[in-house]
Amino acid sequence: MESNHLLSFALAAAALGLLLIASLLIARLVAAGRSERTLAHALDERALQNAAAVAATATRAVPSIQGGISGASGAAKKAPAVAPARGIKGMLESFSHTGARWLDTPFGRQIVAEEDRRLLEQCGFVDTRTRGLFLIARILCAIVFPVIDGIGLHGHVDGTRYVVFLLVSAASGVMVPKIMLRRRAAARRRAIADELPLLVDLLRLLQGVGLSLDQSLQVIVGDFRGVLPVLSSELEIAQRQFATGRTREQSLNRLSSSYENEDLRAVVRLLIQVDRHGGAVQEPLKQFGDRLRETRRSMLRERIGRLTVKMTGVMILTLLPALMIVTAGPGVLSVTHSLKSMHH
Repeated sequence: MESNHLLSFALAAAALGLLLIASLLIARLVAAGRSERTLAHALDERALQNAAAVAATATRAVPSIQGGISGASGAAKKAPAVAPARGIKGMLESFSHTGARWLDTPFGRQIVAEEDRRLLEQCGFVDTRTRGLFLIARILCAIVFPVIDGIGLHGHVDGTRYVVFLLVSAASGVMVPKIMLRRRAAARRRAIADELPLLVDLLRLLQGVGLSLDQSLQVIVGDFRGVLPVLSSELEIAQRQFATGRTREQSLNRLSSSYENEDLRAVVRLLIQVDRHGGAVQEPLKQFGDRLRETRRSMLRERIGRLTVKMTGVMILTLLPALMIVTAGPGVLSVTHSLKSMHH
């Protein structure tokens, strides 16, 4: 019995030691994740402040170019820029700040999970304010939907079914913002797959005329936003993060990891290699663009093949009855008239 007691005590002590080590590791991982989110939040805030400062400088430069503006009128025009936001914009700002404060709490991590944060990044919402707005939107929908359904169902449904309807409405309210986010993220993923060959061709062209990588990205962001709406916005975010102190690899890492596109990851790796080591990239970009176009051709052939199979069923259901009526209709009518005459 003494040996059994000693063995049990040793196992309990070992389990307690492992539990302490695991708790220390979990605490360290949580602290590292919190510090990383704090750093990312600080960098995003700095990028937003720089963008606001550039916009304010541009707005102040326009009156100076035009001339003839007095100091009093200039002060009157600058006053609304520092005035606090009111109305719907002020409400959204307060909601975003409130949601941003709740993001790192256990409740916030349950409402806005890692999957939701990845979807927000795929939609182009990379700052904490939009995440806070998403959190507040899910909470408000979970409250508003049951209230509306409760008012509509009051007097018609009662008892347990009424409570079940309210719970289903609350769950639907929580899921509606995420469903909309998924649809937008899927549309942006398809848009990136469509825009990637053109991006590769533009990079090859701009690198061929002697522009650096930073100049090429600036030209794409500034002049080709109409033909590359999604990739230009993503590259603009990466350029803004690069200007605030992040390295090229850190600024482009989100673009390569968020969209789960192997071709996009290959392009990002090539850009990082060019920024780090330099070298001629026209020929690799040309080969990569040809491979992308060939992949798109094969994908279009496969899509056309599926459409052909689907159209066969549609033709059987729609054209075949009409064809039978046109071809066999006169014969059936003549046989019918013959049988009627024989009967008479």
